[in-house]
Amino acid sequence: MKFKAEIDVMPLDALLDPQGKAVSNSMGNIGLNEISNVRIGKHIRLFVEADSKAIAAEKVDEACKKMLANQIMESYSFSVEEV
Repeated sequence: MKFKAEIDVMPLDALLDPQGKAVSNSMGNIGLNEISNVRIGKHIRLFVEADSKAIAAEKVDEACKKMLANQIMESYSFSVEEV
């Protein structure tokens, strides 16, 4: 079976996010003063061949822990669906 995973990786809340801060500071320049505290992360989509959704989720979690997210500085979440 084939599954699609959508993964979001974000900097931990306790850490500075210089890119997000720069975007937050620029919002006023384009007339969007209501927007603040921007955090910038990454979105990853991948496909997994597995016998079940649970096994696919295990593989995605393993990929996040070993390569896609630096757990010292980032958190991650993901969803898995059959395609």
